[in-house]
Amino acid sequence: MKYKSHLLIILLTLLNCKNEPKKQLSESFESEQLPLKYAKGFSVEDYGTYKILEIKNPWPKAENVFKYAIINKENAAKTTFPAGAYDGIIINPIQKIVVTSTTHIPALELLNVEKTLVGFPGIDYISSEKTRQRIEKGLVRELGKNEGINTEVLLELQPDVVIGFGIDGNNRTFETIKKSGIPVIFNGDWVEASPLAKAEWIKFFGVLFNKEKAADSIFNTIEKNYLEAKSLAKNTKNQPTILSGAMHNDIWYLPNGNSTEAQLLKDANTHYLWSDSEGTGSLSLNFETVFLKAKNADIWLSPSNYASKEALKNGNTHHAMFKAFQNNTIYSSINTTGASGGILYFELGTTRPDLVLKDLIKICHPELLKNYDLYFFKSLD
Repeated sequence: MKYKSHLLIILLTLLNCKNEPKKQLSESFESEQLPLKYAKGFSVEDYGTYKILEIKNPWPKAENVFKYAIINKENAAKTTFPAGAYDGIIINPIQKIVVTSTTHIPALELLNVEKTLVGFPGIDYISSEKTRQRIEKGLVRELGKNEGINTEVLLELQPDVVIGFGIDGNNRTFETIKKSGIPVIFNGDWVEASPLAKAEWIKFFGVLFNKEKAADSIFNTIEKNYLEAKSLAKNTKNQPTILSGAMHNDIWYLPNGNSTEAQLLKDANTHYLWSDSEGTGSLSLNFETVFLKAKNADIWLSPSNYASKEALKNGNTHHAMFKAFQNNTIYSSINTTGASGGILYFELGTTRPDLVLKDLIKICHPELLKNYDLYFFKSLD
C-alpha cells in the first residue's frame, strides 16, 4: 500500500507539472544592466532567466528601436511572449549563426564560437585563417550577396539567428527571413562614434552566446592596449601632417573631422589636416581644395583602393604632385589580405582598434614603438 501511495503522489506531481500554466514574460521585475563604457547603439537587461536586448541605432537616423527576448530552451517552453512585443525570440546559447559582415567574424573567433558559423554572404571577403579553414571544409556555406542573400540556402541551414546590418532598414531579404521564423538582429557597430565604442560590440555577441564575462575580459584588454598606446603617443611633440583618401571621378573623398578615422589620427598625436571639419562621414572635395591644403603633407594614409604608387598615378596624374608621393611616405592597408583577397583591416580593424592605433603610431612616430611591426598597413610601393 505504501508503494502505491508513493506512486500516486508521483503521478499527481507529474500531472500538475504538465498542466502548470505558462508564465508570461514580464519586464516588471528587477534587472541588471549589462555595463557598457562607450557603445550607445545597444543595451541589455538581464532578468535572471531571460535577457532583453535593444538595438537603438542600427543605422544613421534610425527611428525605431528593435527589441529581442533572449532565453534558453527550458525557460522558453514555460513562457508565453506578449504578441508584437518583440522583434524576435532568441534561444541561447546559439548553436548555428549566420553573420553578414566580415566585422562580425573576429568576435566569434575571440569568443571561441566560430564553429557556430554556418553561412556568410561573400565568403571570399573573409580573411581569417581559422574561418577560411572551415570554409574550405564546406562548413560555412556561401549565401551570395548581402543585398540579395540566397534565402533558399539560408532556410536550408536553419540558423538560430541571422546578424544583419543595413544602411536604412530597407532589405526585403531580411523581411523574408523573419517571416520564415528565423530572427534577424541588426548589428549597428559601424554607426558608433568612436573606435572603442565599435570594439565594445563584442559584448553584443557575448550576450548571444552566454559569454558575457569572456567578452568583457576581451574588451578590457583591447581598451587597456588602446589607452596605453594613446598615452604613449602624447609623449612626442612632433605632429606630422596627414593627408588621406584619393581622387575618384574628379572628387576627392576623405574622412570628416568627427569620424572614427580622424579620432584615431588624433589619438596617434598627428595633425590631420581636416580635423576641424564637422561630421562623421566622408568629405567630398575638388582637387584644388585638397592640393592647396595638403600638397606638403608629411604622410599620406589610405589612398582609397590604389594598391601601388603606379596605380595611384595612373588613377589621376595629379596624385604625383604631392610631397608625400615624391617622398614615398604613403601607407595603405589594402595590400594585407587573406588567402582569397579579403582585406584584413576591413575585417579585424573594428574589433581591434588598439592594433590600428599602434600601426598609426609606428608610421607617424616610429621611435615610440621600435620593436613593433605594422599589422595592417604597408608602405605603398
